Amino acid sequence: MVDAARAARMAGRIQQIVAQQLRNGVKDPRLGMVTVTDVRVTGDLHDATVYYTVLGDDEALVSTQTALDSAKGVLRSQVGRQTGVKFTPTLTFVHDHVPDNAHQINELLAEAHQRDAEVEAVRAGKTYAGDADPYRHDETEGPDADGPDALGPDALGPDADEVSSTVDGLDGDEPE
Repeated sequence: MVDAARAARMAGRIQQIVAQQLRNGVKDPRLGMVTVTDVRVTGDLHDATVYYTVLGDDEALVSTQTALDSAKGVLRSQVGRQTGVKFTPTLTFVHDHVPDNAHQINELLAEAHQRDAEVEAVRAGKTYAGDADPYRHDETEGPDADGPDALGPDALGPDADEVSSTVDGLDGDEPE
């Protein structure tokens, strides 16, 4: 296995060589406006996957894929000559879907922005059904607050004095 830094350098060099050869060396009329977006090399440097995009429709994509497959041998020999490695990696061309996905994501974000604007327009001028703050806040403390002290001495009933004297008697003192 080769270290990742060497594989990354090899991938960058292969990307430069293939892009240059597609621009200047390959004279196939089927080849469209190709951009080499990325190259990934396996850890043993035996296989390289070349990602590309094509300007145009699906027909241009198919014809460019055919042209790249037919020029694969020429491109591999140029990579071998210009890199000087013992084993020239095999080239595999894969259409890069990242720009298409990015365009679709941009459309979805625009649609979400439009829906947010519609909701904001409906919400404008409306008020809450209840209070603006639905949570209860106890701002008072002491005898006015909720609890047994707030109820008063008669709230516990007429036998409250007997209960308190019985509780006092549990301290070990005899009730009077």
